[in-house]
Amino acid sequence: MSKIKSLIRKTTNFPATKNTDNNLEPIQKNNTATNSTANTPIEQTRWNGWGNVSINKTVSPHGAKLIKSHIGKTKKLSSVSLQQVLKTVPKSRLPAALTDLDIVSTDKEVRLRHARGQSFPDWIAMHGGDFEVFPDGVAFPESTADVETLLTLANEHDLIVIPFGGGTSVVGHINPQKGSRPVLTIAMSKMDQLLDLDFESQIATFGAGTQGPTVEAQLDAHGYRLGHYPQSWELSTLGGWIAARSSGQQSLGYGRIEQLFAGGTLVTPQGVLNIADIPASSAGPDLREIMMGTEGRAGIFTTVKMRVQPQPEEELFKVAFLPNWEAGKEVLRQAVQKNVRLSMLRLSNAVETDAHLHLGTSPSQFLAISTYLKARGLSSDKVMLTYGVSGDKAQNKLALTQFNKLLKQHGSVTGKITDIMGSVWAHGRFKFPYLRGTLWDKGIMVDTFETATNWNNIDEQMQQMQEAVRTSLTEESEEVMAFTHISHVYKQGASLYTTYFFRAAKDHATTLQRWQKIKQAASTSLANGKATISHQHGVGRDHAPYLAAEKGRLGMQVTHDMLKSLDPEQRMNPGVLLEK
Repeated sequence: MSKIKSLIRKTTNFPATKNTDNNLEPIQKNNTATNSTANTPIEQTRWNGWGNVSINKTVSPHGAKLIKSHIGKTKKLSSVSLQQVLKTVPKSRLPAALTDLDIVSTDKEVRLRHARGQSFPDWIAMHGGDFEVFPDGVAFPESTADVETLLTLANEHDLIVIPFGGGTSVVGHINPQKGSRPVLTIAMSKMDQLLDLDFESQIATFGAGTQGPTVEAQLDAHGYRLGHYPQSWELSTLGGWIAARSSGQQSLGYGRIEQLFAGGTLVTPQGVLNIADIPASSAGPDLREIMMGTEGRAGIFTTVKMRVQPQPEEELFKVAFLPNWEAGKEVLRQAVQKNVRLSMLRLSNAVETDAHLHLGTSPSQFLAISTYLKARGLSSDKVMLTYGVSGDKAQNKLALTQFNKLLKQHGSVTGKITDIMGSVWAHGRFKFPYLRGTLWDKGIMVDTFETATNWNNIDEQMQQMQEAVRTSLTEESEEVMAFTHISHVYKQGASLYTTYFFRAAKDHATTLQRWQKIKQAASTSLANGKATISHQHGVGRDHAPYLAAEKGRLGMQVTHDMLKSLDPEQRMNPGVLLEK
């Protein structure tokens, strides 16, 4: 045991990211509600990948070795240069009525940077160079009136309109399609200010283009927090979260976007829809709920009212290990059904636990953790549970006391080393998307999909979707590595989030075909199960073919008719959410 303690003492500085651990610079606190840090400048973001160009996430050699032990030896795909792709951008088809506006750009690089999101097909296009279609122009409105003008001109000149938030979609929300009508992308990045803060009602009014870090920086200047932290938080926007019904990592404590969005302004082709920020109403269907999740098909959110709260006195993140999946799942279910006041619960299955321990540690750190857990009686079936509390110290103390009792009842292992792991997770929580680029350079392809289902279907659904993914390339004699975690819990059920790895093929087109087979297998397993096609990523184009299995014939008709009433010419993001 003394050897184990010695290893633990040496393991107090887990590797996270290379040149990336700079926290958001705090803004000076004052009484001006419009004080803001700028959104990430476009020239500082990767044109063919995720995030800031100065940030890279390393992967441990033994982590890469683990993945390759499942999928085989890999070879890196080639990547085209920005200059090569710029040569393929065609002349804009926008009429002079649009190009003469100061807020509209037809610059080739601007159009290129607004042509794709972050889905796997987007990465193939960006690295292979075959973008297929570019927007004819990108507008940068600064007010609701600007957006009204743009949609009026779009009607007059028969344009297709694509709303653009942070460009983080992983299901094809923002990709222009081939067609005779010119495409205008409306980027909301200049509408990024905190416009008003009602301290009494705790309602903050923002421009819908405000990115996650800027939201929290502006609120923090006044002692408040929104608390919505999706994995894409670094780049994604309020308007995007609302349009796609997003969920943040701490949804257990702060709520999904449904609980945070109070009202706002939606500009549609038929006019402006003002959604009142009333706390509750029985006056017919809730327009706030109806307009969320419309994914740009109904219009464009310009200003949004969000329910905020004072900054917590204390926020802690911790890790525990449990003997097996069943024990971990019971801890989660009982905690949420007994109303234990936690802000986050995340449970990795055994394969994901092993993968994270490999990918996030050095060899010596991996040895320290493995030796410690083995000495405490845990085997290869062990699972990792990450949890958090946010609130005043008395509330947190009570919640941790209640939760620790549940953990002990189910054979948990905790201690100094697991506390360190909780802090490390919090420090690098938004850096996982950068790992995708690191693995891409090694010829390891990675993607994810997610769902939600009832507690009584969790195990069966996880088994079915993982098996579907793992066997999807059997005819090609290719192996797929897959693992899953629960990241959001409800009294009724929970989300399931699956990550999978596969080898790059000989070229970009063949690699995309492999992904398409995996995606079809995964989506079919969800459509055939008692689960949703998406818990947090939205529908976009990739999931649209499977939506009817969840909504039914009449549900699809109601959705179609509602969207058509606001956009009769179907110029707003056609093909997204609904195929027609």
